[in-house]
Amino acid sequence: MADVVEGGPLAGWRALAPQLFAVLRIVAAFVFMQFGSMKLFAFPIGMPPNNAAAPLLSQMGLAGVLEVFGGFLILIGLFTRPVAFILSGEMAVAYFQGHFPRGFWPVVNMGAPAILYCFYFLYLSAAGPGIWSVDSARKSP
Repeated sequence: MADVVEGGPLAGWRALAPQLFAVLRIVAAFVFMQFGSMKLFAFPIGMPPNNAAAPLLSQMGLAGVLEVFGGFLILIGLFTRPVAFILSGEMAVAYFQGHFPRGFWPVVNMGAPAILYCFYFLYLSAAGPGIWSVDSARKSP
């Protein structure tokens, strides 16, 4: 209960929450962009089964565009709320189209990343980008 008291032993750690939230946004966006670069550029590896890139004018190509460019906007924290909301929807579609048909359990259907990104982006759409973002710099006087 000591950590509930203001100035308790965890006060210093709690004070880092805004910076750690920014680090979470940046790292999650960087990792997310890799899913898109795989689809668009076959980098760092291409899509299974033949390590190729997706055709740009396809559902997977559109997903790649959202993941690379939307991920970049999340990384720098620009237009964070609307972009995060769109990416949350994309991840819901990805889960229910690509993973859920392969089984109920996310660990079996390999859908855990899609679920986690869906709810992370949904949270980000409500919470905003936090510090270390273009959005917060644009609001500064």
